[in-house]
Amino acid sequence: MLKLIRGATVYAPEFLGVQDVLIADSRILKIAGDIPVAAAYDVEVLDGRGKLLFPGFIDSHVHILGGGGEGSYHTRTPEIMLTDITSGGVTTVVGCLGTDGTTRNMASLLAKARGLSEEGISTYIYTGSYQVPVRTLTGSIVDDLILIDKVVGCGEIAISDHRSSQPTKEEFAHIVGDTRVGGILSGKAGLVNIHMGDGPRMLSYLRYVVEETEIPPSNMLPTHINRSTRLLQDGIDYARTLGGYVDLTTSSDPDYLEEDEVKASTGLRMMLEQGVPEYQITFSSDGQGSMPIFDKSGVFLGLGVGKVTSLYREVRDAILQEKVGITQALKPVTANPAVLLKLDSKGRIAPGKDADLVLVEEGSLTIHSVLAKGQLMVQEGMAMKKGTFE
Repeated sequence: MLKLIRGATVYAPEFLGVQDVLIADSRILKIAGDIPVAAAYDVEVLDGRGKLLFPGFIDSHVHILGGGGEGSYHTRTPEIMLTDITSGGVTTVVGCLGTDGTTRNMASLLAKARGLSEEGISTYIYTGSYQVPVRTLTGSIVDDLILIDKVVGCGEIAISDHRSSQPTKEEFAHIVGDTRVGGILSGKAGLVNIHMGDGPRMLSYLRYVVEETEIPPSNMLPTHINRSTRLLQDGIDYARTLGGYVDLTTSSDPDYLEEDEVKASTGLRMMLEQGVPEYQITFSSDGQGSMPIFDKSGVFLGLGVGKVTSLYREVRDAILQEKVGITQALKPVTANPAVLLKLDSKGRIAPGKDADLVLVEEGSLTIHSVLAKGQLMVQEGMAMKKGTFE
């Protein structure tokens, strides 16, 4: 029941120096420069010397059921497996539906989230999909948030995209308003996860909500903001002038970026350099979602699959290639989404927080070990499931 990580350099995500971290069951019990081990307590010791210790990563946009079908039925992507998540240091996911809200439905999404939770990680979901009116479990966004424990928001709602339902600004504001009320009444985030397409309207709907209603920007998170330089610059302006939150998608092939697409790690550096407050920036992977390629006429050309492991790849690239500080690179996948999603026990290394931890090699920053709620899920590149190597 007790584990001790000995002598790791801790980023909580703020730099804490070399520390011992004592874990009791699923929580962090103590952090100190030297924690003695008493044999009577049967403490399992993990050697953290020469390694960095990070909080477990939070991925706020994962198609845990799979997604797609934009190239017809044979292009549907498969359900995600536990090791697809944990091998990338991710210990908390928020599952969502995408384009397909018919053959991928809310009941199955909830069941998949519960299954992953039983396997050892923390899971939540959004109610709804691309489509408006929003398809829910109970018939109401507010009711879903109040009555279903794992529902923390609504999404991903598609705007500025040829695949969206083309809602009006008022319809979009109504969705955000209902999600906020459901969050208030349930003590949850009430966050709307918004799929941003590459259409000319860009973030105009979000600006409308902030400028023309009483709803704060903290109830909206536009993702795929780095799909083009133009959209990224609009996101930077939205964040700086209106206090909006923005999410950079990490699932892309860095060797084959689409025309005008901005790598997430590069986008992070650009945002910080242009004065976007670091707490307003998050990363998500779009893991297991389909990544269709369309021509300018909307004709389907091909398909890729998002990877949760891309989340840490972009954190690592931000540190090693873009020269972003470790703390600033970690916050978009730890403290920032934890605050935005109101996951009080997540996103930080501190006494009382969940023992979601990632141990990486100093220098190369490759993942060595991953713990989810105190349970060892990955060690030295080998994925573990219920105590056995896979």
